[in-house]
Amino acid sequence: MKRCLLTGASGFLGGYIYKTLSNTYEVVSLGRSNADVVADLSNQVPELQGTFDLVVHSAGLAHTVPATPEEEKAFFDVNLEGTRRLCVALEKSGFAGHFVFISTVAVYGCEQGEDIAESHPKNGKTPYALSKIQAEELLEEKAASHGFRLTTLRLPLIVGKNAPGNLQSMSQGIASGRYASIAGGKARKSMVLAQDVATLIGQEHLATGVYNLTDQKNPSFRQLEGIFSAHYGKSVPRNVPLFMAKLLGIAGDILGKRFPINSNTVKKITSNLTFNDDNAVKHLNWNPNSVVDKASEWLN
Repeated sequence: MKRCLLTGASGFLGGYIYKTLSNTYEVVSLGRSNADVVADLSNQVPELQGTFDLVVHSAGLAHTVPATPEEEKAFFDVNLEGTRRLCVALEKSGFAGHFVFISTVAVYGCEQGEDIAESHPKNGKTPYALSKIQAEELLEEKAASHGFRLTTLRLPLIVGKNAPGNLQSMSQGIASGRYASIAGGKARKSMVLAQDVATLIGQEHLATGVYNLTDQKNPSFRQLEGIFSAHYGKSVPRNVPLFMAKLLGIAGDILGKRFPINSNTVKKITSNLTFNDDNAVKHLNWNPNSVVDKASEWLN
């Protein structure tokens, strides 16, 4: 049986990947605890036994906003240096298989825009974006010099059971009755189902290259609000008109962290941010499911 090394198997997306790949691979997990290979990639090079046909590097630091220089450094320790240490271990084992790297659309540095393709400049400036950009570039160099095949998947918001991040915040807010829709929730955002990503990685003969992945439907906030409201038996959230939201944003600019939103938050919530995955459709036979259509599966 073919062997796969999977980092981040205990994480949200990693759990989907582990379950899916276990059907066709002997999956060896690598993580800081409760893994087949126990190692903290942020500060140590793991000891690997045997060879691997596939490596899926899904471990990484995300979903946090750094408040100190130490927290900013942690992004580079985990996302960049962790990738470098993984490569060192793979070089020692003579790895020459297929490497799949889980990256992010944050590398583009866009807070608004539509149909953004892989050719867009990598303008991300946050520690998260910069650490992923540098990790992508490191892997491209290693793939060229050591002869392994590399596929980089740039993902938007990932959807599935108990998904972390913004979707979890929306879910909790609607469930508790402490959520308000901004400007009618018209803004559309690219998203992708975790299961679809896992299924793609498990397919035979995955092409190399860099690919955006989305569900191709780009749901609006209002659609998601409706899904969560129905699930929790709540009324659809009240709407805050745009002019009022902007005033609240200005108040947040003045009051700082004591206030839940600011002008930048309002801008993000009311702007479309969608990505183009035609490249994946053409080269990876990408045929995703709709986040909205599959809501009954990832909500229950």
